[in-house]
Amino acid sequence: MSVPENTATATGALPLAAEFPSVTKEQWRELVAGVLRKSGVDVESAPETPESLLTTTTYDGIAIQPLYDSGDDIESGFPGLAPFIRGAQPQGAVVEGWDVRQRHAHPDAATARNEILEDLHNGVTSIWLGVGAAGVPVDRIDEALADVHLDLAPVVLDAGADYEAAAAALLAAYADRNLPDSVVSGNLGIDPLGVAARTGERADLAAAARFAAPLAATRPQLRLVVADGTPVHEAGGSEAQELGAAIAAGVAYLRALTDAGLDLADAASRIEFRFAASADQFLTIAKLRAARAMWHRVTEVCGLTEPHRGMRQHVVTSAAMMTRRDPYVNMLRTTLACFAAGVGGADAVTVRPFDHALGLPDALARRIARNTHSLLLEESHIARVIDPAGGSYYVERLTADLYQRGWSFFQELEAAGGIVEALASGLVADRVNAVWEERRVNLAHRRDPLTGVSEFPNLDEPVLERAPAPVVPVADAPNVLRPRRYAAGFEELRDRSDATLAATGQRPRIFLATLGPVAVHTARATFAANLFQAGGIEPVSGGGAGPEEAAAAFRESGARVACVCSSDRVYAEQAAATVAALRKAGAERVLLAGRPSEDFSAAGVDDFVFTGCDALTLLTDLTDFLGAAR
Repeated sequence: MSVPENTATATGALPLAAEFPSVTKEQWRELVAGVLRKSGVDVESAPETPESLLTTTTYDGIAIQPLYDSGDDIESGFPGLAPFIRGAQPQGAVVEGWDVRQRHAHPDAATARNEILEDLHNGVTSIWLGVGAAGVPVDRIDEALADVHLDLAPVVLDAGADYEAAAAALLAAYADRNLPDSVVSGNLGIDPLGVAARTGERADLAAAARFAAPLAATRPQLRLVVADGTPVHEAGGSEAQELGAAIAAGVAYLRALTDAGLDLADAASRIEFRFAASADQFLTIAKLRAARAMWHRVTEVCGLTEPHRGMRQHVVTSAAMMTRRDPYVNMLRTTLACFAAGVGGADAVTVRPFDHALGLPDALARRIARNTHSLLLEESHIARVIDPAGGSYYVERLTADLYQRGWSFFQELEAAGGIVEALASGLVADRVNAVWEERRVNLAHRRDPLTGVSEFPNLDEPVLERAPAPVVPVADAPNVLRPRRYAAGFEELRDRSDATLAATGQRPRIFLATLGPVAVHTARATFAANLFQAGGIEPVSGGGAGPEEAAAAFRESGARVACVCSSDRVYAEQAAATVAALRKAGAERVLLAGRPSEDFSAAGVDDFVFTGCDALTLLTDLTDFLGAAR
C-alpha cells in the first residue's frame, strides 16, 4: 500500500499502521468482555480487568497475559552483542544451522558403533555418548567410535563419576589415529555436580578441576565440563529453578577451573551449559535467551571482556514430558521442543527418540529424531533467520521475567554457600520438590493435560516393547533430585489394567448409565469415558429413557460400579431414582458425571466426575476397589 507523505518520522521510520484508526486497550477490553459474556463467563466478577480471566500463571509465578503491546517492549540488544539475549553469534545459526547432536547409550559397543555410523551418515554432526553405567563400557569407547572421523564429528561424553577413565579413553582414541591435540574438540562432560544431584554425595569440584585443567593446555577446542540444568527440570522443577541452578553450576566450575590454574577467559570457554526444551515453546525460547543474559552478567562482573562472555548452549528435549503410552505423540512434543531450541538460539540440540521412555530406541525412532532436525533446518528454514523471536513483545517480556526469577534463585543458591552446599544441604531438592508437588496436583487434576495419556487415551493401543536402557542408579536420600515423568501416575494405572486383562481376560469396568435422549447425555458420557480410560478402566455404555432401563442395562453389563451421565435438568428429575435403581441392581458404587451437589450426594451418589476433579486419585481409588492387578 502507499504510505502518506506525512507518516514518516524524523528518524525516517515508517509507521506501518498509520493509515488505520488508532485503537486503545480499553476498546480491546470491551470486545474481550463481550466475547466472554457470550461464553457464559461472569465478567463482572473479574478481580481487575476482563483479560485477567484469560491469564495463566507459570510455576515461577509469571502471569502470562492474553495480549502484549508496545508497553511491554524491552531493549534486548543485537545478535552477537552483549547481553547476548538474541544470540552469542551475530549471524546466529544462519551459516551452518545448529549442531545436530544425537545421544547414544547402547551398552553393546558393536551395536553402538553401527548406530553412530548410521546417524553420522544421515545428518548428525556430533555424538553425545553415554559411558559406564550410562551406556558403553569405558574400555569399549574406542570400539564404539571406530568409524567416527574424530576431527570432523565432535564427541561429548556423559560418564558420571567415571569421567577420568572415560576422558582418558577418548583422548587415547584421538592419539591412536595420529590426530594432533589441536583438533581435539567436543566435551569431556565432567560434571560432579550432576553426579551429586543424583547420589546425594558432596561434589568434589577441586579434584575434577585438577584433573581437567592440564588437559586444556594443548587442546584449545576441547571443552571440559558441563553445567547441567536438566536434573532440576527432570525432577519437576521450574524454568527459573533450572536457570538459577545452571548458572550457579557455571559459577562453581569457573571458580574451580581458575583455582586449578586456568586463566578466567580460558576457563569460561571450557564450560558448556545444558538445558531442557519442553513442548511449551515460548517458555523454552525465553529460558534460553534469559540464560545467555544471566551468564553475561556473571562474566561481566568477573571482569571478562565482551568477546568472552558468550554462553555455549546444548539443549536436549525434555525426558520428563516423554510418555510410554501413545508414544507416537512424543514426535509432536519433541518437534515443538526442537523448534523452540532452534528459535531460542541453541548451539547444539539433541532430540530424544519418541520411544525414549520405553528403553533403547529402535531404528525408526532414531531416524525420526534425526529427521526432526532436517525438517526444521532444511524445509522450515528455522536457522535462516537470525533470532526469529526477537521483537515479540510477549517473548521479550517473558525473557525479562524469567531472567529476574532465575537470578533470584541463583542469588539464593549463592547465599547458601554456592551450588555445592545447596545440593548437599537439600535446599535445591526442597525448592524443586515444592514445584513438583504443585505440578503433580495439576497433572492429577488434568489441568496440565497429557495427550494420549490423561486425555484421549486408547485402551486398545498395543504397548511397544523395547530393550531396557542403561539406568544410572538414583540414591534414596532427601537431598537427591529424583527424575520424574509427568505421565507416570496415569501409566501405572494403565499397566495394572493390562495386567488384569492378561490375568482375567477382562479389564476393570465401569457402566455408564446414560439417561434421556442422546443429545442430552452425550457430552458428559464422552467426558466420563475419556477420564475412566485414562486410568485403564473400560467404560460400558447403556441406559435409556429412565432409571429402570438404566438398571436393567447395568445388570447385563456385569459391572460392579456405575456412573450416571446426563444433564442437570434430567438429574433433578431422575438422579435419586436412578441411583436407587442401580443400587438395587447390584451397583456397589455409583458416581455421577457433573459437579458436586448436596442434592445429588443426598441421593446416594458416592463421587463426582467433572472437569478439574482429582482424576488420578479418583481413578486409583476405583482401580483398587475393582481389584486390579498390581
